[in-house]
Amino acid sequence: MKKSVSVNYNELRHIAWKNRLRILNMVHDGASGHLGGALSACDIITYLGECVIDYSSDERDRFILSKGHAVTALYAEFNEIGIVKNEELSTFRKLNSRLSGHTNREKIPETEVTTGLLGQGVSYGVGMAFAKKLKKSKKTVYVMIGDGETHEGQIWEALMEAGHFKLDNLVLIIDRNGLCSHQPVENVISIEPLKERLESFGWFVKDINGHSMEEIDSAITSLKSQYGKPKCIIAHTVKGKGISFMENDGQWHRNIPTEKQYNVAKEELEAQIGGNDVESI
Repeated sequence: MKKSVSVNYNELRHIAWKNRLRILNMVHDGASGHLGGALSACDIITYLGECVIDYSSDERDRFILSKGHAVTALYAEFNEIGIVKNEELSTFRKLNSRLSGHTNREKIPETEVTTGLLGQGVSYGVGMAFAKKLKKSKKTVYVMIGDGETHEGQIWEALMEAGHFKLDNLVLIIDRNGLCSHQPVENVISIEPLKERLESFGWFVKDINGHSMEEIDSAITSLKSQYGKPKCIIAHTVKGKGISFMENDGQWHRNIPTEKQYNVAKEELEAQIGGNDVESI
């Protein structure tokens, strides 16, 4: 992990709230984007950026955001750690901007791979983890997918391969917010019992609250001492987390808030952040 000192959970929560405001502002300014899934993934992406991935090192742990439409959560954290400049945030999804609507490795190499076609991220992760094994690297590959993304067959091919080769340097994080685009995941195609299915493919699986920094930290830290199997964190989250009228509402998968809705959401997030930090976002 990046930090040798104990993790400050309050500080991590504070950064995550700032990142949520950045997400809201990007989608508002760009008049395009996906709020719900970015807000649900925000806490985990913040934790990884602050505590796990050392983006300044070429020999680092890797993070692949397979659910690439949630990229504003990653750009927000990149802004927090200095990879994306403040003035870039307002260019999200605009012509010639580095901040594309999905991760684009050619524009921002730290995004690792170009994603957007759902289902491919785990396959990328398997390849990276296998390569690290061959190189005898001790680094870990983290991949985040959405729960609706598990409807893609390629996911299960990659899960089977990772289990077969016992890729214990691969950590899959499933953003289990319960909604596939606008509809409940279970209404589209049921993926339960998810934990048992993953275990049958040879994976070690943990269920956590994906908005609890304590549980995120505990899960990722404890998995480092698990060997012989690829690892999965099923992170139970809330789509639209942090903005009251967006939470658990499928319409906010891709809706753009009106000016009135934006101001309400902005006030809610600023109240959580407080202090001078609001002015710097």
